[in-house]
Amino acid sequence: MAIIVNNNSRTIIQGITGTTGRTFAERMSQHYDTFVGGVTPGKAGETVCGKPVFNFVRDAVAALGANTSIIVVPSRFVKDAVYEAVDAGIKTIWTYTDGVSVHDAVDMVHYCRMNGVRLVGPNSAGVLSPGKASAAEHNEKMLPLVPGNIGLLSKSGSLSYEVINMIYNAGFGFSTIICIGGDPVLGTTCADVLEMFACDEETEAIVMVGELGGTDEVDCAELIKTIKKPIVGYISGHTAPPQKKMGHAGAIAGGAGETAKEKTEVLAAAGVITVSSIEEIPEALKKLKERI
Repeated sequence: MAIIVNNNSRTIIQGITGTTGRTFAERMSQHYDTFVGGVTPGKAGETVCGKPVFNFVRDAVAALGANTSIIVVPSRFVKDAVYEAVDAGIKTIWTYTDGVSVHDAVDMVHYCRMNGVRLVGPNSAGVLSPGKASAAEHNEKMLPLVPGNIGLLSKSGSLSYEVINMIYNAGFGFSTIICIGGDPVLGTTCADVLEMFACDEETEAIVMVGELGGTDEVDCAELIKTIKKPIVGYISGHTAPPQKKMGHAGAIAGGAGETAKEKTEVLAAAGVITVSSIEEIPEALKKLKERI
């Protein structure tokens, strides 16, 4: 079944008539029947890539059976967009927008959890299950997004692109690819994803790409000990200068246990097959091939 998005997804884009929304709509309409329309206030009756546009999420839910939303509106509007989607009955939300304040992120995450809604992001590259559904920025014309049995969890969208190519070139495909983002407050954590992959019949092995800063990766060490599926893990940032922000809000080692070295040691002790560079991930999977 894969995780989070699948053949049962009915996906809309909030902000579909903007530049980013139209770009996503054009790509998704070519590859996924599960993409069904979008929302921009005041634009009801228009179409984008042949898909209908509505004023409100509730209208898209009523007309299209939408259950998944992609949010690409400016950061100051993101919280309202998330609340609107939740109130309309959407059950899966991907927030692509960056620059969302920590205060807004806390509110959004709390509201989604209170209402049983899966929030991916903010500032996330999204989630996709190849051949089934996408709520992600990953481009099917540029990346080998093929179905398979590897579940890929990454905090970094940029690193995920390289890892996808490497895993594909090693002869594997993907059950689901998810980039949760690196902001300090996230709707979906590493532990959330690992737990879902552990229960997913299509996922036979997991690749986890983390980074220095925060404790999200090491917080799931006890959970990892209970997972029967093999996990290959890489933490980026081994050569990063101490106390220096690297790339975005989450990528800074500010406390004990937050450096790449310390995280790698904790994951290895929990049973993860750790590697020191992304180039080693394919070889680690090849060694597991008889098991997966």
